[in-house]
Amino acid sequence: MLCGLIHSMAPESGRQSPVEIRPVGDRALLAAFENRIDPVVSNQVLNLKWALEQQSHDGIEEIVCSYRTLLIYYDPLSLTFNALSDLVHNLLRENIGPAAPQRRWRIPVCYGGAAAPDLENLAQAHGLTAEEVIDIHGATLYRVYLVGFSPGWTFLGGLDERLHTPRLATPRAEVPAGCISIGGQQGMIGGLAMPSGWNLIGQTPERTYAPERKAPFFMAAGDEVEIRQIDKTEYAHLASKAAQGLRVSEALHDTE
Repeated sequence: MLCGLIHSMAPESGRQSPVEIRPVGDRALLAAFENRIDPVVSNQVLNLKWALEQQSHDGIEEIVCSYRTLLIYYDPLSLTFNALSDLVHNLLRENIGPAAPQRRWRIPVCYGGAAAPDLENLAQAHGLTAEEVIDIHGATLYRVYLVGFSPGWTFLGGLDERLHTPRLATPRAEVPAGCISIGGQQGMIGGLAMPSGWNLIGQTPERTYAPERKAPFFMAAGDEVEIRQIDKTEYAHLASKAAQGLRVSEALHDTE
């Protein structure tokens, strides 16, 4: 069984970074890059995913990417772990180029009000006003690192350091779908309603997961997110459209 550490070149930085290859059960392989939230590491994950997708190998069933890992599900009757490990090693040694350009989305967000019970406390903790928090949060260009954990939950990197805030000591039993929240150095766009200990500062009418749509998820790792601030009236209007299965976010630089 072939597993262990190899080194892969990061084109953005020109330096070598370690990659660990290991089995997960009897039908998956995990490629784990450096343990940090960083666009260079994320690009390495996405580049490997893209390179594998170009192979069109019948034995590869699904590829799932996260912040720093790529999980490759395969059919053990068609492809062995060793053969897949060799393929991954070879692709990494080839210093694979960048994946296809990702997309940028402009997401409507309504800040404050009942959907933002943590806004005032978060602002006070940083010596800011609620309006300053909104301005800082809304002016940031975010990177999608992960869509998952629960359907549609979208984890964002690039949060301004002035807004880095620990999670709540006691999680809430339920936060609403579409919640806009902060946890540590990350931002979040909520999918389905569920428990969460992140700080709630607003809400989007967008449905990041809609099973009735042709594409239930429209954002993916590597995408970028801009925020367009809206008021309660526009929120209600867009929420009614979203309830009909329509996407209410604007696609910028969409490669689809």
